[in-house]
Amino acid sequence: MKKIITICAFAACLTGCDDLFEPAIENNLGLEYMYENSQYAEGILANAYTRIPCAGYSFNDVATDDAVSNDAENSWRKIASGMWTANNNPADRWTSCRSAIQYINLFLANADKVKWAKDEVVAQMFCDREKAEAYGLRAMYMYYLLEAHAGYTEDGVLMGVPILTEPEAAGSNFNVPRSTFVDCMKALKEDARLALEGLPWEYGDAAEMQRLSAKYAGADQGKVTRVFGTNFIGRMSGKVVEAFVAKADLLAASPAYSDQSGIDWKTAAASAAKVLNHIGGVDGMDPTGWTWYCNADDIENLSPTESPAEILWRGERAKSLSLEEDNFPPTLYGNGRINPTQNLVDAFPMLNGYPVSHLSGEYDENLPYANRDPRLAAYILYNGGKAGNTNKEIFTAADGTTNDALNKVVGRSTRTGYYLRKLLRQDISLDPNAKADQYHYTPRIRYTEIFLAYAEAANQAYGPQNKGGNSYSAYDVMKKLRYRAGIGRDNGDAYLESIKNDQAKMAELIRNERRIELCFEGFRFWDLRRWKSNLTEAAKGMNISGTRYTPMEVDKRSFSEYMYYGPIPYSEVLKYDELKQNQGW
Repeated sequence: MKKIITICAFAACLTGCDDLFEPAIENNLGLEYMYENSQYAEGILANAYTRIPCAGYSFNDVATDDAVSNDAENSWRKIASGMWTANNNPADRWTSCRSAIQYINLFLANADKVKWAKDEVVAQMFCDREKAEAYGLRAMYMYYLLEAHAGYTEDGVLMGVPILTEPEAAGSNFNVPRSTFVDCMKALKEDARLALEGLPWEYGDAAEMQRLSAKYAGADQGKVTRVFGTNFIGRMSGKVVEAFVAKADLLAASPAYSDQSGIDWKTAAASAAKVLNHIGGVDGMDPTGWTWYCNADDIENLSPTESPAEILWRGERAKSLSLEEDNFPPTLYGNGRINPTQNLVDAFPMLNGYPVSHLSGEYDENLPYANRDPRLAAYILYNGGKAGNTNKEIFTAADGTTNDALNKVVGRSTRTGYYLRKLLRQDISLDPNAKADQYHYTPRIRYTEIFLAYAEAANQAYGPQNKGGNSYSAYDVMKKLRYRAGIGRDNGDAYLESIKNDQAKMAELIRNERRIELCFEGFRFWDLRRWKSNLTEAAKGMNISGTRYTPMEVDKRSFSEYMYYGPIPYSEVLKYDELKQNQGW
């Protein structure tokens, strides 16, 4: 039977790859067409790229203690209120990721038949690299499937997802059982190994160009550059593959999975270090990495083949207004959708590094935003803060007179007393008479995430100050990370120094720093679950009237213990009796 492949437009999802993949949308051709048309073959792989889960922001923070939404139809808001079911699951990745894997398997099954180039050496290089990309993508999608759907079945076994390595056709057996989490991790790492055999650490890297020239006898630098040059930056590379291995190992070593995952904290620390050592460890941490989203000069001058030092993998840079339209406060013509909570505000320490709850006495309940971590004002718009291209003062107090005031207008005003500031370009204008957009890009992976992964794993594996064979410890990462944000510069970060020999308190600090640094980037929902932390802490806000600051409860959180693990889609379990559901669902 002739297979029909629908090729999706790909240029919009990869940096520096405009017009690289053809044919375009809805150009339906038989599978055999790919053998003589390499661009068509790449189009099949493009279908896998277009489904990358980290290509945008989910704002799943709304289902945690970090945020609420003023949109009553927000799906994350609904599941936080007790409506999460196996057939109502905004965290579902089953269909999208498995569809991507189907395209990958189809590509891998046919890649060796494709005429990639007239020159035999170039053709072999292209074939090897494209297949390596496919293996790397399949490892990535396995990670995302495990994060969303792995869990314990009723018989107490930690299960992953079905492992599929061959393309499925009409006559295939679709009733395939789930593999164990251990076997899924083995499959992920085998795919990563195969990917690393054929990929450069980064495209266009001089040392990698020399290595590849030696690997392929007869390939001069011109040929190597044609296949592995900077034109392909943005596609799956060696450093991206290693980063996903580090992410997967951190997941597997976490409390929710460690009993049966086969992965320990030492393994997770080593995987993260492998990525970080390529940038010199803590010395490679970008000093401005905590404001990557609004570093205007970096963003404006970014070429298609560059990324800021903070960004390991990014999406395309493009002009837009959508984030600001959704999240600016009403007086700046926005809809104020994502409202940070008082819970998150309280997580930001004082400028001297001590938690707001510490007996140091620095925190003033009557001046709650004074002398705080600079990231608070950068990430969260609070009462009296300034925003927008006119640097307008925003008043969120309950007795405020504008639509920015607490609960002033249903569906537009803040429900917590706070508006989102992180991710937004303040030099944008939404004024209907003077609209002005700006460039944005999505960081698919930030180096800060990998630094935090290393700190978490190394602290658990070796303790706060033991380097475990590397040149830096969990303590070193925390010291550098907090210093770059301006924390404790006047007192040597006395709080960090006071806990540097206490593994439990260091673990608490690392989790808190992760909460702050990665807020609103799609991590909190998953982090709480892999840590098996409290899922039902009510979302709080701040009611301000005159000079009185009164914390208030905004939304309850309704999650059961079995919801540490997401469900297999209800429709899939109904169709295939070999698919065993996670317990509780």
